Amino acid sequence: MLEDRETTVLVTGANRGLGAAFASALVRRGARKVYAAAREPGTVRTSGVTPVELDVTDRAQVADLAERLSDVTVVINNAGIHRRSSLFDADVVDVVEDVLQTNLLGTLAVTAAFTPVLLGNGGGVIANVLSAGSWLAGPGNIAYAVSKAAALSLTNNVRAELGPRRVQVTSIHAGFIDTDMTAAFPGPKLAPDEVVDIALTAIARGEQEVLIDEMSRNAKAASALPVPPSGV
Repeated sequence: MLEDRETTVLVTGANRGLGAAFASALVRRGARKVYAAAREPGTVRTSGVTPVELDVTDRAQVADLAERLSDVTVVINNAGIHRRSSLFDADVVDVVEDVLQTNLLGTLAVTAAFTPVLLGNGGGVIANVLSAGSWLAGPGNIAYAVSKAAALSLTNNVRAELGPRRVQVTSIHAGFIDTDMTAAFPGPKLAPDEVVDIALTAIARGEQEVLIDEMSRNAKAASALPVPPSGV
């Protein structure tokens, strides 16, 4: 479907990083139209796309966009944020709530609003950009990890509802990607174009879960191991 000239795609968070890479790759692959959504559409620089304004945390704006973009057949939920958070932070609850608004509830809002659009067009694809962090835990990462784990559960539940209705629902997991979000993290990082190429090829094959790299594969495998002792 992703290389079909009748394919119309909405990419959220498409003004930079992985979202911009998705938008650019979809144009190259021959999608009929690519809507590149961002809070400030003027920041979208990708050639060949149609910029649209979208704050995924604004439910009224999400609903209005779904009414206007009635030709969408593929939704890529890429918009996401990261904020450092520790149990010892006085504002930890506020930070987790803020991250969930975008990474979980924003994904849900876009999915719910565009589901009738996809069904009306005979089916389609919903691809959610998640993370190796869907399974990993570590100090200072409560908000992001919780949001991605919750978004994985959301993805699985959406698949159970929409799979029988000809909507493919795919989760995409990767470790550190070379974007603004991970600029402060040390160590090697994946190139956005590489991640997008692997993800789009897997989606086109009908895969429902894409584990981009070794970190993602190891994180998922480790999640099935016994819980280690706390050391107390």
